[in-house]
Order: sequence, then C-alpha cells, then structure tokens
Amino acid sequence: MLRLALKMLFGDTAKFLMLVAGLVFATFLMAQQSAVFCGLMSWTTATLKNVPAPIWVVEAKVEQVNETNPLLDTDVARVRSVDSVAWAAPIYSGILRVRLQNGNFKIIQLMGIDATTFAGAPAKLKEGRIEDLRLPHAVIIDDLAVKRLAEERGSIVKLGDTFEINDQEARVVGIADTVQSFTGGPYVWTTYERALQYAPAQRKMLSAVIAAPRPGISEEQCAADIRRETRLAAFLNRGFEFGADQDFNTSTVWWYVRNTGIPFSFGITVAIGFIVGIAISCQTFYSFVLEHMKHLGALKAMGTSTWTLCLMLLTQAFTVGLIGYGIGLFFTARFAFPALENEQPPFYMPEIVPPAVLGVILFICGLSALLGIWRVARLEPAMVFRG
Repeated sequence: MLRLALKMLFGDTAKFLMLVAGLVFATFLMAQQSAVFCGLMSWTTATLKNVPAPIWVVEAKVEQVNETNPLLDTDVARVRSVDSVAWAAPIYSGILRVRLQNGNFKIIQLMGIDATTFAGAPAKLKEGRIEDLRLPHAVIIDDLAVKRLAEERGSIVKLGDTFEINDQEARVVGIADTVQSFTGGPYVWTTYERALQYAPAQRKMLSAVIAAPRPGISEEQCAADIRRETRLAAFLNRGFEFGADQDFNTSTVWWYVRNTGIPFSFGITVAIGFIVGIAISCQTFYSFVLEHMKHLGALKAMGTSTWTLCLMLLTQAFTVGLIGYGIGLFFTARFAFPALENEQPPFYMPEIVPPAVLGVILFICGLSALLGIWRVARLEPAMVFRG
C-alpha cells in the first residue's frame, strides 16, 4: 500500500512539484536566514576570538566587548595582585580613522597589547613576526585590511607599506588571519604604549585587562577571585553557551539580541518561510487528497482500513517533506560557498540549525497530512459507486 501511495504521489507531477517547491523555499529561507543571523552574531564577538585570553576584566557596568568603559592604569596591578592570577596584561581597543597615502580615510579597530609578553596578539600570522611589533611605528594588520587599506582598487597592502593613524606613521610588519569585526573595520595591532599615542588622549585609556589563572586553579575560580577582590567584572572567554552568564561571548550576543532589531528582522524572514511553507503545503496537499478521493474511496470499499489510508497520506506528506528539505539544504549549502569565501554576508550554521529546520518541515508536513486524514476519516466507501 505504501508503494501505491508513492505511485499516486509521483503520478500527479504538478501537485508533487508544487509541494516540493514550497518546502524547498521554506527550508532555504529558514536555514539560510538562521545561518546569516548566527554569522552576524559571531561577528559581534570577533574581538574575543582575535584577542585570545582566558579571562577578560572590564569595568563593572560593561555588558559586551564592543562597548567598554575605560579603566585606570592601576587596575592592571590590582588584577595582578590576585593570588589565583598567573599573569595580567593591558588591552587598548578603539575605533579610529586611518589616512592612506592617496588621502582616503578608512575605519579600523585598533588593538594595543603588552609589548613585553605580547598577550592578546593574534593567534595566527600569515606574514611577518610578532616580535617586529617592537620596531618603531610598527603595526600588524588583518587579512581584511590587506584589501581595505589598499590605495587603489585591485591592489593589496604589503609588508613595509605605511599609512597614518591620527597624523602619525604606521608601518605594516605583519599580516594576521582573523575573524571580521561587527563594525566592518579591519583589525590593526600595535603595542599598548603606541596605541595610546595613536588614540585621542583622554583621562582613562585602559579598555580591559586580560588574564589567566595559575596552574591548578580553574578559570571560573580565578574570575570569581578577581570579581571579589577588585570589584571589577571578570568574564570567561569560552564561546557562546545558553545560560553562561559569566561568559563574555554569551553576554555580548545577548546584549545585541536585547538591544538591537537584528533578531526581529531575521525572525520575521524565518516566520515568512514558515508561513509560506504551511500555506503552500496545506493547500496543495489537501487539493491532492480531494482529487484522489475516488481512488481512496475504492480502496476503502475493498476493505482497506482507515488507519492504512492515513498511513499512506503520512507517507506521501513526509516523502515530499524530506525531498524538499534535502533540496532546500542543498541550495543553502550552495549559497554558503561564496559567502564563506568572500565573508559577505556573514554565514555560520550551528549544528542545531539543520535538525531544527528538519523538525519544522516535518511539522508542516504533518499538519498538511492531518487535513487529508480528517477528510479521509469522513470518507464513505459508497461514494465510489455514485454518479
């Protein structure tokens, strides 16, 4: 009987293709928009990924990494004085403008790190050496800056090229492999002291303190000790986790979720995909059942149980759902290739997205099948002999 159900499904080509098309569109819209949203949220924590450190210490009222409230320079020593801290180093983070040789201006994310330990330096360098950062006017740029800070379209920035930050020379001594910033500006590293010279002067310049626990002491315990003894906020740097209130990645992502319209915008698009999937699938599948009502009535007149007919409808609905889901996920993957290569738009698909979308698609198919089941349950076998 299940084979017969599939023959009925594939035999009605127009209805079959319309059902598949609706579910393909719904799958692609929900999966692609969810991945772009997650990619955009991953950009908000780019600084935490590009400046690797187990613990970030910031001012007590700070909630996310892109909006810091400056600390006093003495706060570095206060953090170092905590017994469970192995080391602590200052970090400057600020958005500045650079002036190229041709007079154009670009926005950058300037990072100032400790010149002695290089704590907070990029994890991977494509070119150059981190030690060269001690040279006069030396900076390390990321792979985005290689194109963004080029003087002419199509050209790239090379080691030894120069530009100006706040009317002071900056010479490229290294190129790092990094994650793109949410602000869109490339990352530029220099020493902490030189960053204070580049940046506009103000009373407090220290953006954050990065630290690590002593051997044998957990990061959670070290962060708790810092909070207790310094009255500053100490966040872990582990990656987004639901319910991880003391993780800076999680705190940053939730700040953007609560305070921006980004989730609402993407949520509306995902909801449209869900609604379109339901509308097309339910209407088309119900129409498909009505057209084959005489065949179903004949089967029921020959002794086929209502349960078997319902199983046939479920088989048809879920077969279409799995085919549409597979094709929709294929198109999402095809979209991901250029997005990942060009880093535009942001694209990151967590492991939970594909099964979540599959669950939604199966729910849509189940709802469509229920309409048909409701109609079949009321079917009288005698109707096949009428007219």
